[in-house]
Amino acid sequence: MTRAEIKIAGFGGQGVIMAGIIVGKAASIFDRFHATMIQAFGPEARGSACSTQVVVDQAPIAYPYIQRPSILVAFNQEAYELFEPQLRDDGLLLYEEDMVTLRPNQRASLKTFGVPATRIAEEVGRAMVQNVVMVGFFAAFCDFLSYESVQKAVLDSIPPATKDMNLAALKRGYDHGRMVRAGNGVGAGA
Repeated sequence: MTRAEIKIAGFGGQGVIMAGIIVGKAASIFDRFHATMIQAFGPEARGSACSTQVVVDQAPIAYPYIQRPSILVAFNQEAYELFEPQLRDDGLLLYEEDMVTLRPNQRASLKTFGVPATRIAEEVGRAMVQNVVMVGFFAAFCDFLSYESVQKAVLDSIPPATKDMNLAALKRGYDHGRMVRAGNGVGAGA
């Protein structure tokens, strides 16, 4: 694996920062990678734009900032509009398909896959676990992290009382990603 530069973005309150924390923990604590995470958000607690950037590498990370992410996880339209142009030409775009409409002139060189994360989260029990659905979807496309490490990171990051709901959300997102990936003939992921 070479360095993976991941941007996760959406609105405050969607669990964007927690998604980045889970990915970073999965990589650095439960798998054997180095990882850094930097977060950015507006002064409002909810509703403002927020993002996190996670760098994962086998080697120690001397520079934790990303310029051209290899992976973008977009929770909403604003995140897509703002960060898709920064995505590398061969990048992977994962998005909440009920919240993001791809541009008609979307770059053909990008691998783009959507998931109805909010609908899946509501089916699992609460819309607030859409971030964990998105993390599961991400894990299905991310061959450098094991599902087990992501699962452990979720359990390490959430309140114990929400364990069953979050594990169900993770599994549903992951299963959806594996189905989408297989249906599109996608081989080894990012």
